[in-house]
Amino acid sequence: MQEIGKKNWPQFLIPSGIGVLFFLTPMVIDRQVTVGMAYVGDLFIGNGQTQLQWMAGCFTLISVLLTLTFHFSDAVSKRFAWLAEGLTLHPIWFSLRLFGCIAAICYLFKIGPEWLIGGATAGTTLGSLIPITMTYMAIATVFLPLLVEFGLMEMVGVLLSRAFDKLFRLPGRSAIDALASWMGSGPVGVLITLQQYERGYYTAREAAVICTNFSVVSVSFALVVANAIGMGEYFIHMYASVIGVGFLCALITPKLPPLNRLKDEFCPGVEPQGLRDFSNYDSLWSAATTEALARAGRAPSFAELLPRIGRGVAEVWLSLIPVVMGLGTAALILAEYTPLFDWLGFPLIAVLNLFGLAEAPAAAPLMFVGFTDMFLPALVGGSIESELTRFVVATVSVCQLIYMSEVGALIVKSKIPLGFFHIGGIFLIRTAIALPCVALIGHAIF
Repeated sequence: MQEIGKKNWPQFLIPSGIGVLFFLTPMVIDRQVTVGMAYVGDLFIGNGQTQLQWMAGCFTLISVLLTLTFHFSDAVSKRFAWLAEGLTLHPIWFSLRLFGCIAAICYLFKIGPEWLIGGATAGTTLGSLIPITMTYMAIATVFLPLLVEFGLMEMVGVLLSRAFDKLFRLPGRSAIDALASWMGSGPVGVLITLQQYERGYYTAREAAVICTNFSVVSVSFALVVANAIGMGEYFIHMYASVIGVGFLCALITPKLPPLNRLKDEFCPGVEPQGLRDFSNYDSLWSAATTEALARAGRAPSFAELLPRIGRGVAEVWLSLIPVVMGLGTAALILAEYTPLFDWLGFPLIAVLNLFGLAEAPAAAPLMFVGFTDMFLPALVGGSIESELTRFVVATVSVCQLIYMSEVGALIVKSKIPLGFFHIGGIFLIRTAIALPCVALIGHAIF
């Protein structure tokens, strides 16, 4: 056993080390703090924004055509069962993919009404969000095996097991998901969690809690939000507030419905994985190294990983991206062209006045607009004159975490038993916790 352990050290250290460097290690490039994954993604996005938009439009069309093909041809459906499972004529998901396809085609060819193809709707989703999501998730899918297949998750999971169990009733390996979000992007953290759930490392409750409480937006995106709303000089204060309030939300939210009603059951048809009882080991370090090396010894070969990676990228681009396009565009249309969020925000005006926030009628709807896309409150809130109010709007929007244009759509589309209304409820709970806390912090700063 000792010999096997020694032989497995390179199999553990080399891929895991590369994964940590690529996903989790901060580096300064062009005077900006970033990580390898984000830098590579930004290169693709910066040099191929238009091409990525057209690729995404093609994928939405192919998704609709494949859905119809799978429905009417059993032979093709059986041949590509791994893809057909996610491309069904389910009334909600197919409608969203179809609407996403229509919106994408109309935007690309500049046909259709302004409310559909304008810069605030399809222009935001296909023009900005989809290329970012598509690129980041493809890169993450390709390189994720470095983090999850060679023992790093096992080592971190064991070492942090007691702390995470006491604080959040979660496995220690969820720290990797949180770090990947924090240093890379929120959707990447969600993608890691979804894959771990579907492979038996998390229960439904654990996966739901991680996705809705630990998928923090990256430091770089938070800086973009701060600059957009005119709070760049207070970014340190803002992000420190996000960390503190986010920690509080992670302690409270899982203890409330709907998260506390989810069962500790693994994904249907999947065998539970990962060690949870360490009583047979002399120490946590002994358990961590043993589990990590054993996992490295079972790691798949490159030949085994390649088709799995290809299928993963295809599923993301053909199944998830069209849904994100449809759901994100629909949500932005509601936010921009209907009074829905003004109605929702009206009762909150009195609350904001109670917290001593100026321009409450302008700020109140922004507390709900973030449910459609996290960047919208910053875009709209830039016209608010009060620095205190702008600080609260920006910080709360980042603390809310869940937005339907990306993260929310990924969760709802996944196998985790959380629906749209569950996601909406969690968003409201996080808002209710974050708003008074951030208002108090804001008064202390301003």
